[in-house]
Amino acid sequence: MSVATLPTLPRANRTIGAILMDAGLLSADDAEQIVRMQRQNNLRFGEAAVKLGLLTEADIQHALARQFDYAYLRLSDHKPVSEEVVAAYQPFSAQVEQLRAVRSQLILRWFDKTEDRQVLAVVGPGRGEGRSYFAANLAVLFAQLGERTLLIDADMRNPRQHELFMLQNKVGLSTLLAQRSREEAIVRIPDLVGLSVLPAGPVPPNPLELINRPAFSELLHHVRASYDVIILDTPSIAVGEEAAMIAMRAGAAVAIARTVQTRVSGFNDLVLGLTQAGVAVVGSVLNDIPAGAARR
Repeated sequence: MSVATLPTLPRANRTIGAILMDAGLLSADDAEQIVRMQRQNNLRFGEAAVKLGLLTEADIQHALARQFDYAYLRLSDHKPVSEEVVAAYQPFSAQVEQLRAVRSQLILRWFDKTEDRQVLAVVGPGRGEGRSYFAANLAVLFAQLGERTLLIDADMRNPRQHELFMLQNKVGLSTLLAQRSREEAIVRIPDLVGLSVLPAGPVPPNPLELINRPAFSELLHHVRASYDVIILDTPSIAVGEEAAMIAMRAGAAVAIARTVQTRVSGFNDLVLGLTQAGVAVVGSVLNDIPAGAARR
């Protein structure tokens, strides 16, 4: 006796009910109750579920996002990434809409794989301006767009991305450049399809020397073949020369300032210095980040 195997439906062809049942948010009995009300009152499945009190609007939005391969996370007791990564948890909020507008501008002004314009450094004159916060959320937004995205924590003085994505930091950029590890240091984020992170690794005594090694340029050249978008988080200009060197290797940078904190003169000096070094400063962002995210 042969058993026919049904083909797996693409996610966009799966019903909202099936996605919610797979997620453990609905039982089979709940689904039948919703379908009965849906038919009796000519409602959509989600509308009927909400009216019955079996699901919330947030549940329906999450299922729709899954149906159309728009990955984001639900706030719960188990958080696979930090809540500071707001694009992962609140993709429809006003705050993330502003970040999405920045993403659109960067696509128009810089990113173009056919011209090898895939790498962007996030730079700022001082600490506490939110470079890591911005870089992490921008990387998530590009991954949600369907781009194969790599976020590299190139701040080997005060690394932060491993905390935001809850990764170990035993290996990373520092060990890779010191030839103590290989590309296994790059970690895929399973809950955010399309996103990978290379943490900074252990803090080395010689971050500037590591950045100046040919291995850094070779790394950027190599990952261009595997990723559509590569975002580099950098240390502040105030603590060393690495940020300028990283931006030069990337070819382009977006400059971050923070309301009431960043000095205009320092910001102007940063942009002028990068421009004179041949870096395309493709945009600037005035970052009014939440107080809890202001560490970098």
